[in-house]
Amino acid sequence: MVVHLQRASNGDLSGLEHEDQTADQREQRAEPRILGGSSDLGGARERAETWDRGDDQASFILEPGQIAGLTGVPGSGLTRVGLSLLLPYASLGHVAYLDVRGWANPAAAWEMGIQPDRLVVVRTGDLIAWSRIVATLLTGMKGVYAEVPHGVRDAVLRKLAAKARTSRTPLVLRPVGGEMPGGVAHLRLEAKEINWDGVDRGHGQLTTRRSVLDASGKWARGMQRTIEIEDDGTNDLRVVPHVGVAEARRFA
Repeated sequence: MVVHLQRASNGDLSGLEHEDQTADQREQRAEPRILGGSSDLGGARERAETWDRGDDQASFILEPGQIAGLTGVPGSGLTRVGLSLLLPYASLGHVAYLDVRGWANPAAAWEMGIQPDRLVVVRTGDLIAWSRIVATLLTGMKGVYAEVPHGVRDAVLRKLAAKARTSRTPLVLRPVGGEMPGGVAHLRLEAKEINWDGVDRGHGQLTTRRSVLDASGKWARGMQRTIEIEDDGTNDLRVVPHVGVAEARRFA
């Protein structure tokens, strides 16, 4: 379901326009694929605990009420990364994608394993109403992925982070420009480099996107880790830590 929000002249947000897909459109949807293994929260926690033990499968996970901040240029794969953080919560109820740029494609979430009837896409470009919309979603959804428009103050983000913790709703913030304020995100991922495989001298077909990310925050226990994510668009996002671990890890 896609919801378009427009603020009336009196500031009222009660009027919602719902855009439901037709039966033909639903039949044409791509079959969802689970990327990164189990989509349940318990299984994700077990994989997350293996990171420091050096086991074969490790993962990022947001506990209820934790916040992730994603920064980097468009095309670095951060949308898929952010959606994968919310995947375990889609098995518990609805998750929301707040689309500021108008670029959101629900198929990206379906490919991550989020069932179509568990995804709500909200589209708005209203800077004034943005924080109120996020606050509302935090009280009614199991997880929220929110693009952050230009002009949102740090104090607003801190207030929303506090509400996410109070409501125990995981929140992924993706600024469309600028940086995340310090101390807000439990996990910070910053895209530093993007490489594409499959094209040689202008010929061939793109096969794999390799994104190099800096991971920091409380998740990293005060350290900064450099991580490479391999994404072929059809299978698991593969995480390759650059520090201390040689073999590939899977990203939940």
